[in-house]
Parts: sequence; C-alpha cells; structure tokens
Amino acid sequence: MADQARAQGNEGRARVCARRAAGVVAEEYLRRRGVSTPHMSIFDRVRFLRSWPDLPPGAVDVIDHMTLRVNEDYELPVEADLVAEARWLAQALLGEEVRDKG
Repeated sequence: MADQARAQGNEGRARVCARRAAGVVAEEYLRRRGVSTPHMSIFDRVRFLRSWPDLPPGAVDVIDHMTLRVNEDYELPVEADLVAEARWLAQALLGEEVRDKG
C-alpha cells in the first residue's frame, strides 16, 4: 500500500502505511519473544520496541524515524525514507518482508 500511495504521489499516505508496517513488525517481533501487546496502538508498539534489548545496529534509528512528527509543511525533520526503512526493519528483526494487515 505504501508503494501504491507513493506511485500516486501521496507521500503522506506512504509514510502512514510505512508506520503501520513498522507496528506490524514490532508486534510480531515481540510476539515471537512471548510478549503480547493486544491493547497497544501501532505507535505504542513501535515506541515499546525501541526499549527492547539487543536490537540490531541501526534499529533504534529506524524506530526513531517512525515516531517523528511532520512539520507544518507535512515533511519529516530528517532525511528518511520510511517505506524503505520499514522494509529494512522487517528484514532485520523478522528475516522477512512484512505485509500490511489493513
């Protein structure tokens, strides 16, 4: 869905989809470690994952990008491709590509 939104020129929607994918990755990563998060929002799961021990190098930076707010021009305050970073996070934490649940 992120790729489709980006192809249609809707970068904001692409970022939303990438953040949703990061939440799915966080949920699965934690589930595989015996942690259930049914009452957490996607955003809360991503923030909770940030504090998890033994994340691979670079994961905290990617997680931080996923939680950044856009400015008044709807731009991130840093150069980051959240779509590519969501894919990287899925590969780094799960060893696979993530699919959007919604």
